[in-house]
Amino acid sequence: MTRYGKHITIGAFIAIACLLAACRKDEMIMPAEYNRLPIATDPDCNPIGMYLLNEGNMGSNKATIDFADFANATYARNLYAERNPTVVKELGDVGNDIQIYGSKLYAVINCSHKVEVMDAHSLVRIGQIDIPNCRYIRFAGGNAYVSAYVGPVAIDPEAQPGAVYRVDTATLTITARTTVGYQPDELEVLGEYIYVANSGGYRAPDYDNTVSVIEINSMRQVQKIPVAINLHRIRKDNYGKLWVTSRGNEGSIPSRLFVMERQKADSYEMSVTDTIDVPCSEMCIQGDSLYFYSLAWDNANGKNIVSYGMIDVRTRQLLTDHFITDGSEKEIETPYGIQVNPQNGDIYITDAKNYVSSGMLHCYSREGKKKWSIRTGDIPAHMTFLYR
Repeated sequence: MTRYGKHITIGAFIAIACLLAACRKDEMIMPAEYNRLPIATDPDCNPIGMYLLNEGNMGSNKATIDFADFANATYARNLYAERNPTVVKELGDVGNDIQIYGSKLYAVINCSHKVEVMDAHSLVRIGQIDIPNCRYIRFAGGNAYVSAYVGPVAIDPEAQPGAVYRVDTATLTITARTTVGYQPDELEVLGEYIYVANSGGYRAPDYDNTVSVIEINSMRQVQKIPVAINLHRIRKDNYGKLWVTSRGNEGSIPSRLFVMERQKADSYEMSVTDTIDVPCSEMCIQGDSLYFYSLAWDNANGKNIVSYGMIDVRTRQLLTDHFITDGSEKEIETPYGIQVNPQNGDIYITDAKNYVSSGMLHCYSREGKKKWSIRTGDIPAHMTFLYR
């Protein structure tokens, strides 16, 4: 019996899907695809599994959710469609973020302008939150906070500022909204404040370069902190610092990683205290280690330069730029997501390949040795762990 299905087995869901298909011959219900993971079953592991949100190409309506079941050593592709056979257009267009809060799983579906909300264990749909051009989601105090570009999905030098929406997770209703910078991407909650990385990506080459600070109680923007152009990722460590990435402009200004700290212990005001001279596309902080990969275009050589690095967040020193140690990184065509298992230190890297066909999920040991790989949906990107 699977641990993540609230006592509902995978076989039971397959039977239900087959019964629905027989009763509704005018509609095709696509069952999920199941494969064995080349690992031992572990009924006592925690996390018990990991959800993977596949973005799918923009305009193709192909966002999907996969599930790696560590307890039962199985991998399910396109699970949402099977668990929710009556939902029109299935999950939607472009999956941009996935997180678990309490008993609910939240998937931010960018071009469908919604946050899809499901039961975290069964993946059965609970409802949706309509937010225009939504991007990323974080949680605090019973509320969800969602960044949004707000305006149309289009490059526009006159594109409007973005916003952060507050959502009551009990009722799934929007309770507040505040304007931030242009095209806000990732956000992070630290104490009583939300920090938002503004990209200005729609207004290129006139990018934004600020981190917005929002007071949670009042939902009021209280500061905009200059950092670097075209910001994207923002993550907190265990020491109250924020790590922020800049995409640069893919030309004269390279991608870089920045460290921000409070000016005073009791203040929300932060400033950039260090610049880490490495490009960074995506990162994951686990304990005192920041794992990252970079996919950076090299104009001189006319190709992408890929690195897989690790930084000590205490010393801010680059420990390695190749944490995959067995040479198997050569199998990865287009790294697109990273996550680290807090239980055993396994490192997960997704490969979007050519962006139009199935991707891959690769698992490496904490020593950087490849353990296994498995096929995913199109453009695998965002991962979140499911706990007991």
